Amino acid sequence: MCVFCRIVKGEIPSYQIYEDQDFLAFLDISQATIGHTLIIPKQHFENIFVLEEDLAGKLMEVVLKISKKLKEALGIEAMNLLNNNGELAGQSVNHFHIHLIPRYENDGLLLKFSTNQLSNEEFQNLLEKIRL
Repeated sequence: MCVFCRIVKGEIPSYQIYEDQDFLAFLDISQATIGHTLIIPKQHFENIFVLEEDLAGKLMEVVLKISKKLKEALGIEAMNLLNNNGELAGQSVNHFHIHLIPRYENDGLLLKFSTNQLSNEEFQNLLEKIRL
């Protein structure tokens, strides 16, 4: 059983800040920045590719609610919302979760994106593959 499922069942203690019938939110034990919170569905879904759509909509309502609470309680003006899916993307617990990472001046946390320069033709080919 995964570590997050064990937290949901109460087998592993956590610093819970929110719970409803579908979701649990708790402070990340590693605290990338002060207030770093994880939001998980109580039901096990390995990643976003298998997460149920109706649950995903409800999840975003919880993300919004907790984000606003963190802003108010911690006096922050910025936050990263992060989700890693699959080992290649840095997912270390195979239970879908969203990170809420409050940002502070000089907090030392670096999230850096590389850039890929695509030609117009490459953009058009990419669009053809992924456009809904």
